[in-house]
Amino acid sequence: MKPLLAASLTALLALSQPLSAAPLLNVSYDVMRDFYKEYNPAFQKHWQEQGHKPAQIQMSHGGSSKQARSVIDGLPADVITMNMATDINALYEHGKLIPENWATRLPDNSAPFTSATVLIVRKGNPKNIQDWPDLVREGVEVIIPNPKTAGNARYSYLSAWGYVLRNGGNEQDARDFVGKLFAQVPVMDTGGRGATSTFMQNRIGDVLLTFENEAVMIAREFDAGSFEVVYPSVSAQAEPPVTVVDKVVERKGSRELAQAYLEYLWSDEAQRIAAQNYLRPRNPEILAEFADRFPPIDLFQVEETFGDWRDIQKTHFNDGGVFDQIYSGQSGK
Repeated sequence: MKPLLAASLTALLALSQPLSAAPLLNVSYDVMRDFYKEYNPAFQKHWQEQGHKPAQIQMSHGGSSKQARSVIDGLPADVITMNMATDINALYEHGKLIPENWATRLPDNSAPFTSATVLIVRKGNPKNIQDWPDLVREGVEVIIPNPKTAGNARYSYLSAWGYVLRNGGNEQDARDFVGKLFAQVPVMDTGGRGATSTFMQNRIGDVLLTFENEAVMIAREFDAGSFEVVYPSVSAQAEPPVTVVDKVVERKGSRELAQAYLEYLWSDEAQRIAAQNYLRPRNPEILAEFADRFPPIDLFQVEETFGDWRDIQKTHFNDGGVFDQIYSGQSGK
């Protein structure tokens, strides 16, 4: 009877705890590991200084689209912090876990910092790659993951398209250029981590396209002296958004904590942590403090150039979309 009594008491104690005492779960993507390792303790200290009990924070990292799928399938995320809006939109489209207007609930379309697409080249830049046109020269191999499955690849695709438009080309010119670009891709991985391994470990390709903050992660993991970072003249402005997952926080009673956790991303402290991790802070004064880390680049906002993210996804990246049409045209070449 004693083991049964102990088990009953344990269950009773668990039930007596307020649901809000459960750890806050942030479901995020791979590249944000280092940022949240620094941000979480800073937020926890701030939260207690506001007179609250200590907050427990748990992290889940993985590919952005796969992480969103996990939340749709039941992973109880209080907040989700993704690398592009389409992954968060999926939470509304599949299960109405959040409202359709989720992006309007925090400043800057709910993206507390930004990034840019950069070109990672071999040490010494032997192919003399300086800008987008160099990627379609004969003999240049480009490593980009599949835009249908990798968020950073979607930004690379849109950056290349936008480069043509911003230099006097029309939509057909842009389509032709992006088609030539993907004809230069010898291996197309499903995600950014796989593409990095293809380039850095397997030594395939002359240039890797990725986010500028991912270049820092690559330097930490691999030999920083084996590659160089080249900034193209034009890039789409990557805006990694965040949101509370309404249906989860309503069930757990954790909305106040979850909301405060996300709002603090716009604090001066969090913006400096972002800059230290090579994420471009929204605060212009803090961005100026770290200007040496962020070379000037012509950044354009995706939705101003291409329209709503839902339309972009449907037009370019859904099955049968422009990317499929372009890439299928390369088969057999």
